[in-house]
Amino acid sequence: MSKALIVWGGWNGHEPERVADHFRGMLERDGFEVEVSDSLESFADAEKLLGLDLIVPVWTMGRIEQKLVDNVSAAVQSGVGLAGCHGGMCDAFRENVDWQFMTGGQWVAHPGNDGVEYVVNVKHSSSPLVAGIEDFGVKSEQYYLHVDPAVEVLATTRFPVVEGPHSPNGPVDMPVVWTKRWGVGRVYYNSLGHVADIVRMPVVTELMRRGFLWAAEGKHEAGKAGTGRREAYSGMADNQL
Repeated sequence: MSKALIVWGGWNGHEPERVADHFRGMLERDGFEVEVSDSLESFADAEKLLGLDLIVPVWTMGRIEQKLVDNVSAAVQSGVGLAGCHGGMCDAFRENVDWQFMTGGQWVAHPGNDGVEYVVNVKHSSSPLVAGIEDFGVKSEQYYLHVDPAVEVLATTRFPVVEGPHSPNGPVDMPVVWTKRWGVGRVYYNSLGHVADIVRMPVVTELMRRGFLWAAEGKHEAGKAGTGRREAYSGMADNQL
């Protein structure tokens, strides 16, 4: 049975406990053994992390000890999947650039705050993570992020929708969903999920479900390729499934 760890906390405005509970139910329905924790000390046992298939952070802002980030990073480099959404993964631990490097991006703004109506444009490619999913609208925060150019972008949104100092730069397509590699581990991110009701939208739930399964499967695929769990970098440059 695949094992997942969900760690929730930080800013309560993102309803981390409710989001974590929704993710727990999703993963259990897909056959995962799930541990849910409200403490960052869950990242302290490096050996335990190496035995997981998936880590799901649901923690906005706050601070984290460098050793805990190092433990998560080592686990992901070994093949453990990392997957999350919104501020729970890419607006966590703003002072820790190692976390940002691993996750692939960092929130910097949400022009118009909550309640902005915008479209998520799905990029149809060879990735099965968005197969059969069409463009869809959402009313929520529209995340403007600083994004790692190494990510594979699976969905975008067009800025500006709300006018602001960024508007004179002209239209830009901002990544909403992406994947990347960290060592031999798989990383998945979806910027939707300001509150639990957004995560519960059927299309968002399905995107997250696929992302969880894809990220967790990376450990099995690394093992089939003969990669030892402590070998961090094995030339996995291809960003496809």
